[in-house]
Amino acid sequence: MYDVKFELLKRDRWTGARLGRLTTPHGTVETPVFMPVGTQATVKTMTPEEVKGLGAEIILSNTYHLYLRPGADIVREAGGLHRFMNWDKPILTDSGGFQVFSLSDLRQITEEGVYFRSHLDGSKHFMGPKESMEVQQALGSDIAMAFDECVAYPASREEVEVGVWRTSKWAEECLKNHHRKDQAVFGIIQGGMDKELRRRSASEITSLDFPGYGIGGLSVGEPKEIMYRVLEDLQEHLPENKPRYLMGVGSPDCLIEGVKRGVDMFDCVLPTRIARNGTVFTTYGRLVVRNAAYARDFRPMDPECDCYACRNFSRAYIRHLLKADEILGMRLTTIHNLYFLIKLMHRMREAIANDQFEEMAVDFYTRYNSGKI
Repeated sequence: MYDVKFELLKRDRWTGARLGRLTTPHGTVETPVFMPVGTQATVKTMTPEEVKGLGAEIILSNTYHLYLRPGADIVREAGGLHRFMNWDKPILTDSGGFQVFSLSDLRQITEEGVYFRSHLDGSKHFMGPKESMEVQQALGSDIAMAFDECVAYPASREEVEVGVWRTSKWAEECLKNHHRKDQAVFGIIQGGMDKELRRRSASEITSLDFPGYGIGGLSVGEPKEIMYRVLEDLQEHLPENKPRYLMGVGSPDCLIEGVKRGVDMFDCVLPTRIARNGTVFTTYGRLVVRNAAYARDFRPMDPECDCYACRNFSRAYIRHLLKADEILGMRLTTIHNLYFLIKLMHRMREAIANDQFEEMAVDFYTRYNSGKI
């Protein structure tokens, strides 16, 4: 048995929203949860203490990037990823599959895995399920993800079908090559936007009895309505007592719609990436704080937010920092965006507990779409 366990505490009376608790060797995570992304063993511009101070209970790091730099052997020698980056809470590592497959002309897919060239120096590498498990076990994350094939959108049915086949084959090999009992492996469900192939993938992957399941191949360019339809259909094909993780999704509306359709875990680089470019989420929609319109705007980025940035600094000041390429500007927008999403997840958990999820969602959308920025 793995040291990672999930307990389903409650379902919302009117929707598919779920309240749960994920227990790992490095702490407990209340779900639904958003995981900030620390791609290269750091959440960009933030210290671990600051990320914890925002209320983050778990973060994600990236197998592909850490494999290339600094190397899994160095992380293992340091005592594992937790000690290496001084993060004592849970960590989930992705398999590296998405990054490898996104290399396009730099990779060649085979039945055993993927030959690819490093985006850093062009050096040649191979990664398959065995290699992905070896790297993730060396990193020592609490949750590792199975190596899968993420098919691009749009794709032909034949391409998606082959991706489902490879994902199932590799999932079995991941389990055979995984030996750490203090690290759980989550299987990944593929199938593109095809209902039948999604169901087939769900059936094959859940039959392997992983302790949790990722939903991959979504948020890859398809209209949101299609993603919601896929999630809607998948609900009844996933085990009730296992966590469900929608990979690569992190806008406020997608978080709400995902939770409504039974998703427990999310991650995305979106909030930190747009923050560094000067865009923040607010109660009343997205705000591009680096725009000239805010040069003399001395209000907080979000007057209803109590994060460090909004309690202490104005739009005008943060815009000045961003225009002057001062690191503090990017730090403040990052603090705000992560806090905004972590607080939104907290609101959703409270709403589910009180059977008020729909009311909370309506209230959020009414203000978020009002344009009163």
